[in-house]
Amino acid sequence: MTETRLRTFTHLAGYGLATLFIITLASQNLRYGFYELFYLAVGLALLTTIGGVYTLISRRQQLRAPGHVIILALVNAAVVAALFSLDRPDISYWCLPALLLNMLILPLRQGLVLSLCLSASLTVYLLSTLPLAEALLTVMAALLILSAASLYIWHYNHMAQSAEDLAITDPVTGAHNARFLDETLQKEISRANVTGHSLSVILLGIDYVSEAEDLHGEAGMQNLFKQVTEQLFDVIRAGDTLYALGNGEFFLILPFTPEEGVRVIAERVRRTLGEHRWPIVSRMTVSLGCTTRGASDTRSDTLRGRTLHALNEARKRGHDTIWYSRGDGR
Repeated sequence: MTETRLRTFTHLAGYGLATLFIITLASQNLRYGFYELFYLAVGLALLTTIGGVYTLISRRQQLRAPGHVIILALVNAAVVAALFSLDRPDISYWCLPALLLNMLILPLRQGLVLSLCLSASLTVYLLSTLPLAEALLTVMAALLILSAASLYIWHYNHMAQSAEDLAITDPVTGAHNARFLDETLQKEISRANVTGHSLSVILLGIDYVSEAEDLHGEAGMQNLFKQVTEQLFDVIRAGDTLYALGNGEFFLILPFTPEEGVRVIAERVRRTLGEHRWPIVSRMTVSLGCTTRGASDTRSDTLRGRTLHALNEARKRGHDTIWYSRGDGR
């Protein structure tokens, strides 16, 4: 289940349970003749139902659906207004599920701000109308619910971020992996197309990697790839991104870099890696294929294909070589 689908399901469940709870309150208040509370419950049920409908309408954009803030702000405002206008302390218990709904539906920061505003209003009302001990008991219950919900949401966000980092990071080298490459490269192409700035890319391959693996084993080569990644991170500039493609190949995205710039960077990379003394293989060479986005380049696979062609040309010319490929394949 994707993050968007999970949030859609969670939001629907939250709004649905809140609506069911409020309808139960409304029926009980109508039964005992508490018409003011009945009308309040009907209004809140209408708002939570609207929230459920909005969730379905915006199910493909749940991660950035701003309407939830408005809906829940209205729910909280209605509860606070009723608390002070009707002067019924039992409405304070309605604040507790509202706190949970805020934290369940909204992003952590927005949910926390809205819930703290609700808690502050609740505290002011209770301290001004109830005995201190009774007021503190309800306030502490609200704060406990808010604290538990905040810790749970924070833990979930942390785990989700960790899972996302693992999904886009190569476990051996720590660089981004091929799965994340196409997405980022396509974004950079779109941005370069809009702004008009230069965009260059490099495909780097360690020479004779198969022969080296036969000599040093898979574990030794993985250690080498990790050290190469560390060296590349030291060479590339801030704003450049590095991707490990496996089998000793690395891809570099270089925004704001024209043809002459990528040639300089490629030579710097080639010399840095070639002159370094490696613990496993002592000396190592790399071949690099480079290209720069042209006006007609709108797809990531076009640039990747051109760098692969350039890398193959570099290897045909004896390895430890840089080859630059223009849009026409030269």
